[in-house]
Amino acid sequence: MTDTDRPSRRPGPARGAATAWLAALAGKAALMLTAGAALTVALVVTGVQPVLRLDQAVAQRLHAAALQHPGLTHACRIVTDWVVDPWTMRLLLAAAVVWLWHRRRRLLAWWVACTSAVEWALRTVLRWAIGRDRPAWERPVDSAAMPSGHAMTTAATCLLLLWLARINHLPAGLVRLGAVTAAVAVAAACFTRVFLGVHWLTDTLAGTLLGAAVATGSAATWYAARSGTPPAADDLCQGLPQRKATT
Repeated sequence: MTDTDRPSRRPGPARGAATAWLAALAGKAALMLTAGAALTVALVVTGVQPVLRLDQAVAQRLHAAALQHPGLTHACRIVTDWVVDPWTMRLLLAAAVVWLWHRRRRLLAWWVACTSAVEWALRTVLRWAIGRDRPAWERPVDSAAMPSGHAMTTAATCLLLLWLARINHLPAGLVRLGAVTAAVAVAAACFTRVFLGVHWLTDTLAGTLLGAAVATGSAATWYAARSGTPPAADDLCQGLPQRKATT
């Protein structure tokens, strides 16, 4: 059999896109973040005592501080209810979608909106599947499961907005400021939820990892599906694409 008679070994479009996704830095990051979230959930679900004791110790100390400092507690409630609330994050993404639509990048606008919907659906399903009880206190200061919706939505939203800023060539200084703001927002979401006694520490960790995984996975899938070019999928993690996709 000659070489021309042999079946072609060129990968199909789906396999090529999957290969590009796995080769991209954003795709690798999504897999690592997902693995970290899965490990966190597994440690909690299987009842690994050192992890559960850490959760309990952190929760008790922060709850005691919340009772002793009502002013700080009130400030945390404002931050968690208005600044890093999931609906605030969704409004930010909605504004980004409108901006993209105005710039005639309508497919990308739909992609961002669908990513937000996937994040919400995934969080809802995981909360139902895991079914972890929230912290219970004799004197609760707020009420709200695993993963933390605030942490997950904030992480996903911030990374999506940073990705959009990069691929739309916004000024580098603005992107760096956005990165610092994103880090502060995610930290605030995690801290306030534990401080107010409505989530365990591992709830916020799992939420942050999952939210980041959704955002990085979405970015990698966007480029893999459209071009199959690995360097382009690195935008979220390394900067602007090094090579433009052919159309």
